[in-house]
Amino acid sequence: MTTLHRDPVLDGPVDLIPDEIELIEAAMRWHFDPRTGSPFWLEQADTLGFDPREDIHTIDDLARFPNIVDRLRYVPAGDLIPRGYAGQDDAVYGVYDSGGTTGPPKHVVIMSDWMSRLLVRTDEEMDARDYPRGVDWLALAPSGPHMFGAIVRETVRLRGRLGFMVDLDPRWVKKCIAAGRADHADQYADHIVAQARAVLESQDIGVLIATPPLLERLVRDEELRRLIAERVQVVEWGGAHLDPDTRYLLRTEVLPHTRIIGRYGSTMVLASAIERDGLAPDDPCIFDSFSPFVTFRVVDPESGEPVPYGSRGRVVMNHVSKSALLPNNLERDEATRIEPPLGRVGDSVADVSPVAVFGDSPVIEGVY
Repeated sequence: MTTLHRDPVLDGPVDLIPDEIELIEAAMRWHFDPRTGSPFWLEQADTLGFDPREDIHTIDDLARFPNIVDRLRYVPAGDLIPRGYAGQDDAVYGVYDSGGTTGPPKHVVIMSDWMSRLLVRTDEEMDARDYPRGVDWLALAPSGPHMFGAIVRETVRLRGRLGFMVDLDPRWVKKCIAAGRADHADQYADHIVAQARAVLESQDIGVLIATPPLLERLVRDEELRRLIAERVQVVEWGGAHLDPDTRYLLRTEVLPHTRIIGRYGSTMVLASAIERDGLAPDDPCIFDSFSPFVTFRVVDPESGEPVPYGSRGRVVMNHVSKSALLPNNLERDEATRIEPPLGRVGDSVADVSPVAVFGDSPVIEGVY
């Protein structure tokens, strides 16, 4: 007989935000108990030099962990599933890959309970920002092995009417750019825009999701800009850098009557952060994390210590839940450190931009 393992903190209601220390301590017990932890983390435990169940209590303590995400390029994905899920029907939602910006893709497993929690949070955030309900969506987004497309589809099922997708292959675009074939990358982007045009011309789209490079291509076409301005209520951008000047221009001159909202995330934390509500067009674009499950730190890349508020540094991300433990991940981005909203832990981040080189690899954003 299979024993179902449940924890009062980790299995709390999906709309309940737990206390930071209670969450961290419960997660350490879960992920490092031989009965419930994943094969991956149970194997790592002997190499850590500390006992997570005894020594890790807060978000700040997660900095003691090594950054393990590069190992996710090669580890068997099944080894990432906590043993405590054994015997639960439909426990696994899916397996997803990173975009491959800094090398071979990394693999993560998303459990169904985390997806449910994430969707409840997304729904609340969209309500707070007046995303319309019952309208058709168009997303120019990677599907296939990428988490972004899965979340878009689930969000449309939750809030929308019909969801139109134009699929992206970000790895192909980045491969073309890395090989010096910029003309091929341009042709591919034009191919995406042509598909988007067909949908925008024939359907009444209320929410448009696009990467900044593709959004800029869309609005350079006057007819497409007019269609978006007349029909689309919310444009959500993400997946690549949008510089402050372009963001200001989009919000004040190009699409002044359309809500333009940013989203920043990473496959390596199984989530994204939406732009803080109420920002003026010339305010920095601030993102608040889904703490305490997902947290940001902005650090000096040499010392690993937090930079002062208002200063630039590298972004470190953590994910801590029943579904997964992904701590102390130094991302490919730099940002300005911002104080989080009252009651949140970790840092908020503003004006996120990619570093030129990550590890030994140049960072190539492409269209995503």
